[in-house]
Amino acid sequence: MSISLKANAKYSLLVASSMGVRITPLNGQPVHTSKTFEMQATSAETNVANIASSLGMPVKVLTTFVKDSPIAQFIKNELRSRNMTYEGVEVAQGDPWGYRHQFNIADSGFGTRGPRVQNDRAGEVGRTLNVKDFDLDRIFVDEGVQILHLSGLIAALSQDTSQFCLELARFARKTGTRISFDLNYRASFWKGREDELRAVFTEIASVADILIGNEEDFQLCLGIEGPEAGGKGIEAEIEGFKGMIGRVKASFPNASVFATTLRQVISTNEHLWGAILLDGNDWTVILPRKINVLDRIGGGDGYVGGMLYGILKGWESEKWAQFGWATGALATTMLTDYASPADEEQVWSIWGGNARVKR
Repeated sequence: MSISLKANAKYSLLVASSMGVRITPLNGQPVHTSKTFEMQATSAETNVANIASSLGMPVKVLTTFVKDSPIAQFIKNELRSRNMTYEGVEVAQGDPWGYRHQFNIADSGFGTRGPRVQNDRAGEVGRTLNVKDFDLDRIFVDEGVQILHLSGLIAALSQDTSQFCLELARFARKTGTRISFDLNYRASFWKGREDELRAVFTEIASVADILIGNEEDFQLCLGIEGPEAGGKGIEAEIEGFKGMIGRVKASFPNASVFATTLRQVISTNEHLWGAILLDGNDWTVILPRKINVLDRIGGGDGYVGGMLYGILKGWESEKWAQFGWATGALATTMLTDYASPADEEQVWSIWGGNARVKR
């Protein structure tokens, strides 16, 4: 089974995002002992889109910026360098306690020392994302979009962004754009808004074609009954997820693709990495295989980005999962929190376990 996509669309992939910067200590050192940091522009949604943009597909980011901010200029420069076009209003900072772009402060960990990540999102300008700031007729009708990718991180960021994601999903559905929704549950975002966000997420999921999330995401975001208590081990985890997805399909019949990753942590730098994907009635299960990890952050986004790339290419669903597994594994070898594949051959070499020199 394959997902039919709009023809003659200007954009292969459109993402809605709140952009920020990520700073990481050099050489895998802890934040609290470091004096020198590397900075990059970041967001989970552009991490997903980076697979398609790196491999030459037209990608657009809907976001918002702080007016006259050097950080905003840095983000714009980074997006351009990553082959992404962007659109978003400029919001005045206001007083010194006004708007700014979020800071993600992270160390990668090493060996037995696990990674630690702190999100500093006070005053985040992305919380003001509003559908009235975008010409949806031009974007979805005149220009055209094949897949809209939404994240639960943005849908739960504020009341404004919840409505923004809802309106995007409704408009995309009406105009024939396929919708991918990564549930991405975060307890701190949902605190005190559980009923409101459950309704928002349920409506977005009801019009989505592709639903992505682990067992907890589906239970807490959509109220789906979790797997039955049973045996332990990876086989039991896979069977439990399959059973739960049967209940998701019954509640959300518009969706035809469901996906998640499997990860077991041996140490900070050695993981077992796998994936599950359902396309229609066809399951693809990639049992966890050992990968070496430089920085684990972004592996899940890399998987989603590779999967969506496979869908956009019109491949069979088994290849969606394989390519996504490999782009997720690629992301963990990079100090950025996104994967930047050089070409498809590099990704398929990762899938095939071929790490020999290419001359």
